[in-house]
Order: sequence, then C-alpha cells, then structure tokens
Amino acid sequence: MKRRTFIAGSVALLATPGIVRAQAYPARPVRMIVPFGPGGNADVFGRIIAQKLSEQLGEQFYVENAGGAGGNIGVGRAALAAPDGYTLLVTPPSFVINPALHDKVPYDARTSFDAVTLAVSTTVVLAVHPAVPAQTLRELIALIKGNPGKYNYATAGVGSPGHIVGEMLRQSLDVDLVHIPYNSAGLAIGSTVAGHTTICLAAPAPIVPQVKDGTLRALAAAYKRRLQALADVPTMAEAGYPDIEFDNWFGVFVPAGTREDIIALLNREIVRSMADPDVTARLLTLGFEPVGSTPKEFSKQIEIELEKWEKVIRAANIKAE
Repeated sequence: MKRRTFIAGSVALLATPGIVRAQAYPARPVRMIVPFGPGGNADVFGRIIAQKLSEQLGEQFYVENAGGAGGNIGVGRAALAAPDGYTLLVTPPSFVINPALHDKVPYDARTSFDAVTLAVSTTVVLAVHPAVPAQTLRELIALIKGNPGKYNYATAGVGSPGHIVGEMLRQSLDVDLVHIPYNSAGLAIGSTVAGHTTICLAAPAPIVPQVKDGTLRALAAAYKRRLQALADVPTMAEAGYPDIEFDNWFGVFVPAGTREDIIALLNREIVRSMADPDVTARLLTLGFEPVGSTPKEFSKQIEIELEKWEKVIRAANIKAE
C-alpha cells in the first residue's frame, strides 16, 4: 500500500505543470553570441546554425553580434551570462589565441565555458583587390618586397585567424606589411573590395562570393588541401609556402555550469543540423567542412591549442597592437 502511495505521489509530481515547464528546454528564445560584427565568418556560420536549430527545436535561436577587441568583448559578455542554456557562444580560434596575445582577457579559456562542439573546420584565404598586379602569391610577395610600405592587409581584428596568418607570412618572409584590423571579416573584406586596403585575410565564407563576382582575386588558402568552394585556388604549400597553414575552426560553447543534458541536446541537434543535405551543401559552398565533435573531444582540443598557440605566439613575438 505504501508503495502504491509513493508511485502515485511521484506521478502527481511529474505531472505538475510547473515542474514539466522547468525541465523543458528550450522554453524561450536562445541567444547565440558571435564576438565579431555582421557579415563575417562566425556570423555567417552562426546564422546558418541558428536558423536550423530554430526549426528543429521549435524556439527561436538568434545571433547577437558583439564585436571588438579581437573577439574579447563578445566572449567576455558570454562568460558573464547565466549557465542556463539560453546563451551560446559561437567563436573561431581567437578564443584560444587571445589569452597568449593579450596581457589580459575577460574570460578563462579553461574554466569560463563548457564545450558543446567543434562544429566546422575551415581556413584562411588570402585575397587581393583586382588592381593588384599579382596573379600568384609568389608574385605578390615580390611586389611587397619591391615596394616597402605600400601594401597592407585587412583582417577581422587583432588576434583573428587572418591576423595570425598575416603575421606568420610577414615574419617568416621578412616583408613590410601593415596590419589593418576591423571588427569583422565583412568589414575587412569590404575595405579591400573598395580599394582602401590591398590584401585581406579571412575565412572563405565571406570571400567566396566576392571571388565569384570578380571583386577580389584569391591567391592562396592556408589549408592542408584545396577548398571545394575555391577549387582553382592553390594551398599555401602549393604556392611555395608549406609552413603557412591554419585550421580555422568554429566552435560552440555555453557558460560553465550549464546542465549536462542541455549540452548533450545542443550537441546532438547541431550535429544533426549539419548532417542535413541542404545545410551540408551550403557549408561546403562557403568553404566550411562539417566536423561535429563531441564535447569531450572539443575540450581536449581546446587544451592542446591553448598550449600550441602560446608557443607559436611567443616564438614569433606576435603582440596585440
């Protein structure tokens, strides 16, 4: 008899509307902080995933752009959010690069967040304004060396993947190349399209359409293989610079302390969204390669990359400007 009473009480408890609502996720719109401005790589990827998650989970997932300080402002804002699953962070490797590049950042890359997934992998593409008289990367390097102070390169900001690749080129090849940081890849690319800067270094997503339209000329991709979206563009290794390679991933995080079941749900749904044939095709067209790691796998990679980039940045003497 007592057992029946206990079971009945448990059923009543589970059936209580307030309890059910408290356990449901998501029950309201979910903010996805992108620590760079609109039109950039993280923004493009974030909006693709936000749209798909909204469809799959029945609540709105929306992008909030919070650019500035090479991504530090947006990441810092996400770090202060409640760990309730209603704030996500979508970020490139600046997340693991900035702690070594800056004297102080407003987050701890090891403890401020819980990893959800390394969602996609991409790289950095070097493109120039069509008026630049160089058809290959070797020709561009020769131009830069022959015209000290004339050439510059635009990126999504200090500590962005484009900035790191630019510094790797500048220091390894001993060229006079001025860095012009912007708050997003979209703004950086726009400056090169307009002729305000001569070179831009950014992930493929916002560059591909400009190359297709003829407003930019892509000379090389810092990847281990050619991109499907830019099949005619050589890798840095093919262009003669094998030491210049960058795996420019985009990952999703939540504030530390978020419930494990929410993290598992988000991981499952993001991986599911990227497996959708239409989404996969769109990602590949933009130069993204779906990965969809587990939270544990991504956490291990974060630890490895924090150590890796600290060594690279110290060895190259790269500093925030």
